[in-house]
Amino acid sequence: MDLYDGTTDPKHHLSNFKSRMYLADASDATRYKAFPTTLTKAAMKWFNSLLPRSVTSFNDLSRKFLMQFSIHKDKVNHVSSLLGVKQEVGEPLRDYMEGFNKACLEIQDLPTEAVIMGLVNGLREGPFSQSISERHPTSLSNVQERAEKYINMEKNARPRELSWRPGHSHSSKEKERKPKKKEEVGLERPRIYHSYTPLRVFLVDVYREICHTKRLPPPRPIKNKKKGEVVPTTVSTINYMVNQQMIVTTKKCDRKAGQRRLVGQISHEKVGPSWQEKAR
Repeated sequence: MDLYDGTTDPKHHLSNFKSRMYLADASDATRYKAFPTTLTKAAMKWFNSLLPRSVTSFNDLSRKFLMQFSIHKDKVNHVSSLLGVKQEVGEPLRDYMEGFNKACLEIQDLPTEAVIMGLVNGLREGPFSQSISERHPTSLSNVQERAEKYINMEKNARPRELSWRPGHSHSSKEKERKPKKKEEVGLERPRIYHSYTPLRVFLVDVYREICHTKRLPPPRPIKNKKKGEVVPTTVSTINYMVNQQMIVTTKKCDRKAGQRRLVGQISHEKVGPSWQEKAR
């Protein structure tokens, strides 16, 4: 049993305490002694402030307890409060029924006809409201059964609306289910690279290392210019081609180096000797 701190309706706490004492078949004196053990904070301070011999019985204590904390009584709702329970736009029928039932529990001595009228008044136009208007329910159990039927209908129809909503695409699921063709299986487009790691050796050396393997296709056959015959491509022929390429590359490098030396001499003559030479 929860302790009472003086911030809620005292009737609820007193009713719970009396029911427990009734099961224990406790006497009036036992109830008086056990009641303070269920109080805390402000309620316990009030009990300690009671004057000695000011309470004659447990009923007298109950009356004073209710009077002291009567300001925290729950607000009494009337039948007219059901007219304020409305089904909002897009609100599922299940949520509306739960809110309406909760509002009914807060009203005491609520007639069945008032419940049915309030329920029909708060419903939005739809299949359930149309069914209620065509065949008026006779009892609350009948209303609950019919409402449960339409709640299940809404629950089953909602996934279909989401799946067939405009703009919803099923192409991704269809592609997953559709089996791939035999030609597509195992054939993937090669990756295209726009930059490569720079080599630290000459291409000639690389070609010389792999020329005898099948990783590089052999070069086109060399034609004899005099006789027009095709010279067979062999390892010796490839080595000869590589050596010729190396000779050509070396000549080009030497030619560029000579041009740089010539340009340096010309610029030196135009500018004149440097300050180091003048110091000498």
